[in-house]
Amino acid sequence: MSAPAPYRHADRPASVMRRANTLSRLITKSLNTRETATQIRAPGVLEVSMQTKASIGARVFQPIFRAQKLIIREIEILLLLLIAIAAVGVVAKRSNIPPAILLVLTGVVLALVPGLPAVRLAPELVLLLVLPPLIYSSAVAMSWREFRFNLRPISLLAIGCVVFTTVAAAAATHWLLGLSWPVGFVLGAIVSPPDAVAPLAIARRMQLPRRILVILEGEGLANDATALILYRFAIVAVSAGAFSFGRAAGEFAVIIAGELLWGIAVGWLMLRLRRWVADAQIEIVLSILTPYVAYWPPQHLGGSGVLATVVAGLYVSWNGLSMISAATRLQGIFFWDVLVYLIEGIVFLMTGLQARTLIAGLGAYSLSVLVGSAAVVSGVVIVARFVWIFPATYLPRWLIPAIARNDPSPPWQWPFVLGFTGVRGIVSLAAALAIPLTMDNGRAFPDRDLILFLTFSVILVTLVGQGLMLPAVIRVLGLANAGERELQTERTEELLARRHAIDSAIERLDRLAAERGLPADVVQPLRTGHRERLRHFEHAPEREENRQDLTASPDEIELLLIAAERERINELYRQGTLKDKARRRLERELDLREANLANHQHEE
Repeated sequence: MSAPAPYRHADRPASVMRRANTLSRLITKSLNTRETATQIRAPGVLEVSMQTKASIGARVFQPIFRAQKLIIREIEILLLLLIAIAAVGVVAKRSNIPPAILLVLTGVVLALVPGLPAVRLAPELVLLLVLPPLIYSSAVAMSWREFRFNLRPISLLAIGCVVFTTVAAAAATHWLLGLSWPVGFVLGAIVSPPDAVAPLAIARRMQLPRRILVILEGEGLANDATALILYRFAIVAVSAGAFSFGRAAGEFAVIIAGELLWGIAVGWLMLRLRRWVADAQIEIVLSILTPYVAYWPPQHLGGSGVLATVVAGLYVSWNGLSMISAATRLQGIFFWDVLVYLIEGIVFLMTGLQARTLIAGLGAYSLSVLVGSAAVVSGVVIVARFVWIFPATYLPRWLIPAIARNDPSPPWQWPFVLGFTGVRGIVSLAAALAIPLTMDNGRAFPDRDLILFLTFSVILVTLVGQGLMLPAVIRVLGLANAGERELQTERTEELLARRHAIDSAIERLDRLAAERGLPADVVQPLRTGHRERLRHFEHAPEREENRQDLTASPDEIELLLIAAERERINELYRQGTLKDKARRRLERELDLREANLANHQHEE
């Protein structure tokens, strides 16, 4: 057989290119046709059957088509989740039930509906992508001064209570359920950290004392770090079959110190980087990256990453006031509020959707065993928190008089309500799902399916059971609206701060007028505007008391005037008199004025 034309005419590149182009067009055409028996022939080129080419093309593109279908399916599921979050949010707002509870229940109901696709929660998604921004946003919103003042009770709960609950759950499951000690410690570490999202929503709505809210927030920030570190130690003990308490204690201390230093370094670096770029959009992008920079390196090196993220957030909270511009703060607040709302909604809904997956792996256990085990573990977890919290509240004051002098003992209702807020959430479920399938020796991880079921049961019992009972417990304890006096004190302090700030602004205005010789028609409107602002806030309580004697408050009248301006601007825009760019500038100005008035009404 003679050599193909391209090789016989290697000295004629134009001919080679023409023949190659002809071959390419013919092969492309053959892959797109449905005929299978026809033969194609290019002059001087090897013959290739259309059937062979079609089969090759199908094998090449089949993985691509499969991936496209998978991506489209995941996008559809995500859209359905967002629709469910919006619908549940409306119901939660009208029923005064925390959205987290309704989302979990909605997820369970959807998971048990026949015909709907099963949705599996990847633990890496929660621990590496979801958890860092949630922790960071809570830390930034936290007051460093209040966190430092309540560091003792927060530490006793976030470290002491987590360790105590882990040991109590391990002992109960070992003695009552027959689990081995290492497996019991795995389960104990998983169910030990409470989730503060739902309890905080209820506590704020019922106006609990401010200190209870701070302790709940602080505990929610730090307890995941303790639990995840204990979880890693327990997993290693089960997989390797050996455990050294001394070595684990040393590693725990090193991890805590290392994450503290790393969190401070990340917060310091990111704040200065944000001040250097001086662009609101880029600064918000850097704020998104901050929790991941703080979380991922310690987590990869064997720590939890949680403590470093908390420290970075607290550093930004304390030092960001003078280093973050006003434009960045305004845009960042709205962005992070929406981001956290969506993340929490998807996470709690996904938690409920895991019901079908967990039930599918329980064929080896009888119903009586599952119900009894769930009751034992849930009861131990709930009781352990009460057993710990009362001595942790009163013993330090009895043993150390200085603590009692500086921080008198609270009434017994305070530790009781703190004990009742031990609700478990998504971190526990993600840790349970992250349990390896096999140990180091290749054998299956013992009782993995049972651990998953018990974790999910504890989440349901505490989140739904305790969460729905918490408002009634708060009323019975007499703590409902107990923080109203504190709110009045905060408003008084806020008004005093406003007065000092406005006085400082007027003093600066007078100095500028004297130094630069500013005319009176420039200075007087500014001075009058600041005085009017102060008068507005000073007379807010009087306006509230005399509201029934007024046809409308000044703020309500101002809102009506803004609505008239907005309507006229839209008419000019529709008529073509006003360009779109100018309309957007005017709309932004009206939006800021309206948001400012809404803030005034909320404060009043």
